[in-house]
Amino acid sequence: MSEITRDVVIVGAGAAGLTAAHELQKAGLSVAVLEARDRVGGRLWTDTIDGAMLEIGGQWVSPDQEALIDTVAELGLETFSRYRTGDSVYVGPDGTVSRFTGDVFPVAPETERTIAEITERLDAMVAEIDPDRPYAHPRAEEWDTISWDAWLRAQTDDDEAVRNLAFATGSAMLTKPTHAFSLLQSLLMAASAGSYSNLVDADFILDKRVVGGLQQVPLLLAERLGEDVFLGQPVRTLEWSDAGVIARTDGMTVRARSAILALAPVLYTRISFVPALPRLQQQMHQHLSMGFVIKVHAVYDRPFWREQGLSGTAFSPYELSHEAYDNTNHGDERGTLVGFVSDRNADDVFRLSAEERKERILESLSHYYGPEAKNPVVYYESDWGSEEWTRGAYAASFDLGGLHRYGGDLRTPVGPIRFACSDLAGAGYQHVDGAIRMGRLVAHDIIEGNRT
Repeated sequence: MSEITRDVVIVGAGAAGLTAAHELQKAGLSVAVLEARDRVGGRLWTDTIDGAMLEIGGQWVSPDQEALIDTVAELGLETFSRYRTGDSVYVGPDGTVSRFTGDVFPVAPETERTIAEITERLDAMVAEIDPDRPYAHPRAEEWDTISWDAWLRAQTDDDEAVRNLAFATGSAMLTKPTHAFSLLQSLLMAASAGSYSNLVDADFILDKRVVGGLQQVPLLLAERLGEDVFLGQPVRTLEWSDAGVIARTDGMTVRARSAILALAPVLYTRISFVPALPRLQQQMHQHLSMGFVIKVHAVYDRPFWREQGLSGTAFSPYELSHEAYDNTNHGDERGTLVGFVSDRNADDVFRLSAEERKERILESLSHYYGPEAKNPVVYYESDWGSEEWTRGAYAASFDLGGLHRYGGDLRTPVGPIRFACSDLAGAGYQHVDGAIRMGRLVAHDIIEGNRT
């Protein structure tokens, strides 16, 4: 077993861990990045499947994501806009298919008014939330002890309005049933994107993609770190004291002054801490859990929906696939649709055979795009729930009441151990942008600590 000594050991080679390592190295500190998987990138994963390049993990860049935009530019990568020319599609409660443009769903005028009024109310509430300190809001406890679903249903008895308002943070982002998380958690999700209106605006939140795939960000950062990134090295034990840390994998030992845990908090329990983490952290980490969403990739010989004057953008809180988009790669003649099946719907379809699941999901996509959607040349499901080193998607959030109870302690260092990942971010929460921000933040803290 090899043994090395570094200033900082980083657990996890996703965007947060590699950003932190890069910043520390630039400041003259030595690092070792230990990654359990046989690849870098964590929840970013661009792969070629059956001859089609697919973004199995995260992929979009929105205008507010300055940390990601800066990193993409600094690495010399190019972006391209998501295809959005033409009509969007909405499927209503009775299965009626409507075409529309803009970001207002084609619902009855009264439902439209209700959605607009509650959106305005939510934007005002979100404007009061500091995404780095949502627990500090005067009404944090009140807002954290009512579920997102219950709060919406207290505003209106219009079920279609509730479903359309709910799924922006529920199915679409936190990927949990709307009764399972709080109003405060939903407001944080919106505040992390600047406003609730931003979060529901697909043209804002899903603006651009990186030519060649977003995993290039961690791949290029890892390239710069060279031999300081160690793959296939899950950390089994982390000993810590005021003197520093010792991280042990099956194949190596790293002694360091500090450690950064740059992995999802649901995975902290995979590490044996010696001594055990303090009581507060032990309790807190039990109240964080991953959501679950299947990202469905369907590749066709051409983007046939464009011939019908469709943008590829589709929504319905009544469909198995609650949202779908044109995900055609830059310069590709073939057309790709990406659809999402979330929370309990995802549970349900995984009880089916793979063939029946595929049939059900493609049937849902055909309600938006017509029968041609049922016959892709490549079909693939990103199932992050079965990934040993992720265990869900897109990220972790607190259960009802957990955010105001524990949020203030989420990033608090434990001795020489610091925590960094998109799950802990304010701005960019649950996104690559948040991972980069957190990586920079903890690196800065360690660098400053070394100067004093």
